[in-house]
Amino acid sequence: MSAGGWVTMVAFWAVVVGLAVWAVSRMFPTQGAGDARTTLDGRLASGEIGPETYRSLVGELDAASTVAKEGYR
Repeated sequence: MSAGGWVTMVAFWAVVVGLAVWAVSRMFPTQGAGDARTTLDGRLASGEIGPETYRSLVGELDAASTVAKEGYR
């Protein structure tokens, strides 16, 4: 087999392996951790926490984000 044949074969297998990796990654997508507010929403929806606890934690998150935006003074 000549050098051109080897290059073609390597390129072919690189494409095949690349397509396989792409297909598997599409079949099993990863989920990001999400933000804290989304996690709280999910916990409230599942009944893991009550509305009072939810409101308290959301208030703390809002206060923390305000401090983070304004910085420490």
